[in-house]
Amino acid sequence: MKAWLFAGQGAQRAGMGERLFDRFPEYVAVADGVLGESVRALCLDDPDGRLNRTRWTQPALYVVNALACAEALAEGPGPDVLAGHSLGEYNALLAAGCFDFETGLRIVQRRGELMGEADGGAMLAVVGLPPDAVRALLDRCGAADVDLANLNTATQVVVSGPAESMKEVRTAVRATPGARCVPLATSGAFHSRHMRPAQERFAAFLDTIEFRPPHIPVIANVTGRRYPADGVADLLARQIAAPVRWHETVRELLRQGVTEAREFGPRPMLRPMWESVVAETEPVPQPQPQPVPVSLPDRPSAEPVETSVTVPSGQPGQRVEAPSAVPAAHLTAVGRSAPTAVPEPEPVRDPAAARLGSGEFRQDHGLRYAYLAGSMFRGVSSVELVARLGRAGMRGYFGAGGLDLGTVEKAISELARTPGLDGRYGVNLLHDLTHPGAEDALVDLLLRHDVRHVEAAAFATVTPAVVRFRFTGAQRTADGTPVAVRTVVAKCSRPEVAEQFMAPPGEELLRRLVTEGALTPAEADAARGLPVAQDICVEGDSAGHTDGGVSLALVPTTAALAEQLTARYGYARRLRVGACGGLGTPEAVAAAFVLGADFVVTGSVNQCSPQAGTSDAVKDLLAGMDVQDTAYAPAGDLFELGSRVQVVRKGTLFAARANKLYQLYRSHAGLADLDEATRTWLERDCLRAPLDQVWKQTCAHYRDTGRAHEIERAERDPRHRMALVFKSYFARTSRAAQDGDPTERANYQVHCGPAAGAFNRCVRGTALEPWPERHVERIADLLMTGAARVLGERLAAYA
Repeated sequence: MKAWLFAGQGAQRAGMGERLFDRFPEYVAVADGVLGESVRALCLDDPDGRLNRTRWTQPALYVVNALACAEALAEGPGPDVLAGHSLGEYNALLAAGCFDFETGLRIVQRRGELMGEADGGAMLAVVGLPPDAVRALLDRCGAADVDLANLNTATQVVVSGPAESMKEVRTAVRATPGARCVPLATSGAFHSRHMRPAQERFAAFLDTIEFRPPHIPVIANVTGRRYPADGVADLLARQIAAPVRWHETVRELLRQGVTEAREFGPRPMLRPMWESVVAETEPVPQPQPQPVPVSLPDRPSAEPVETSVTVPSGQPGQRVEAPSAVPAAHLTAVGRSAPTAVPEPEPVRDPAAARLGSGEFRQDHGLRYAYLAGSMFRGVSSVELVARLGRAGMRGYFGAGGLDLGTVEKAISELARTPGLDGRYGVNLLHDLTHPGAEDALVDLLLRHDVRHVEAAAFATVTPAVVRFRFTGAQRTADGTPVAVRTVVAKCSRPEVAEQFMAPPGEELLRRLVTEGALTPAEADAARGLPVAQDICVEGDSAGHTDGGVSLALVPTTAALAEQLTARYGYARRLRVGACGGLGTPEAVAAAFVLGADFVVTGSVNQCSPQAGTSDAVKDLLAGMDVQDTAYAPAGDLFELGSRVQVVRKGTLFAARANKLYQLYRSHAGLADLDEATRTWLERDCLRAPLDQVWKQTCAHYRDTGRAHEIERAERDPRHRMALVFKSYFARTSRAAQDGDPTERANYQVHCGPAAGAFNRCVRGTALEPWPERHVERIADLLMTGAARVLGERLAAYA
């Protein structure tokens, strides 16, 4: 039995329907007449960004889904049963013959107008909690005016209500272990009681339409059951203010014996939800004994996406893996879900890829590949990302930079409890010139939890904290060989800094650490025969802080330096050099190994994975990047020094605005020197608040974080006060991007290098084109196995 499923709002994207408009000119002409403009231009060119405005989104998506359905009907037999998510239900009813194409478009156009008029509301996707737990959470935080709007899976719920109430809900969700939330880019509280005025107006409009009974069964969003012959208008009117019962819809399809499902929509939205439901441990009752449908074949993304879901043989309730990884789901708009737990895919085994780089590196670190996933600020390299890599035989580093110690400790504890990692996880140790003592406090935490691996970044010199971490627990064996139990991978973009990490710690520093009790005499003695970091990662031009280094020059130079220092200090094991920055394709990874890298470290490509701890809005932005879509901007933490970060340029004004702030800082003595037009721009576009209010918030932040001395200095120095106010913009824009705040989209600060755009080109037209399918271990497998293939082909050609 075959079902066709239609995606709803949130699946739209610029360029959708491109190959369909010429095939169905008669439908396009009708749509142009109803809408009063070119539907082709609306979908392909997205004039003025209207494609993401509800009144335009809904008719445009309805047309594209209808054309895809018409194409499918022309090519083969139709479905046995139909369903659609929210707006997608109208395409299901069209396919069932309840109205013709033009009538359906007029209905959807009116629906979009009414829903587009809604304001003051908000929607939030809650992931990791069942509906009853979400209801209890709403009761606890006093959000009596918030409703459950989308019941997508057993642990994916969208809530809807007034924007002010939603702030309390977000706070409550984030304080709940195992739960996360994603704000949705909507202006109204869709599918809630707050839409009842729109529902009444829509019902009156539907009374003027004559509906036919569905000639193919359609499962209704409102009930999770089949549409009755005479209830189409009533259920469509109720749907606007009622929850979308998608979980029940999928279960009903399974109960009816569906063994194959095909999704229609510009993005794969419903497939992951289907996977989540069919993977539930309790078997779904079937009218006849047969296995539960459980697998989705990976396939290249098409326009629009049409995905088939098939039922392999197996035991009821048994998970059967697809040929490659099952994608997780995400929510950025109505009907789009956030990540759900899915079984880990079996790692790809490629002997050639496993031989790339240094075998000693793989052995020392216990890894499948000479490959690491570098950390990303404020937990973008999340616990989920690090754990998934660890279970696949690789290592990632949790992004501790910018997080408080309590959050880092919680993450470390969770990783330590995660089965199957076998110690394959690490934590970022980020040097912070502006926050003395933070480095020591983090090392105290890491040692207390016996963390064995750190990635040291942004260091201009070796510090006592790094030495203390590296050599705590170090000793000499019976034959006098020095051994350390902890590893440091030091990211360096300058040979003189790399040289410090390649050398043993200085004698004066060791004596001081022993005197202070930070190291024992035995640990210090072992340290004298070992480098501070056995592994140096050469950092070429990359995301975040960058010196604009060129890997082609840095990697061979640093590798030669490593050979010299290995000999100079008489190390028993040679110093190893890795490469990072710009590694977004198999060819780039292959080039790094040819240059002499012992291992590679990826960064930007992992930010666009389901496991990355950033918003779906950012991932959508990253997935649409090309190699030229980055820019340089001042670094917020080192703003006064003029240090730079590389960020996404496309789709955000952050780089331009941040650079203007730095120019103002360089050319003015304080905020009082700014002219009225500049102050207006600053308050309206950047700070989003009056300067006096921003200063009060800035003072509170620095006092709360134990840095009141910064405020005292600012009271004496107007220029320092200006710097602190400007730096608040950098902190806010980073949080806004990570949270996916739709009101701050123009200000999103997203650290990223060209590797992300290169990866997008690499996977175009493949199963990894949609970012929900870019699981971190699949990215690693693609890059490493592809690099092995590239090297084999090139060597064979040269031979």
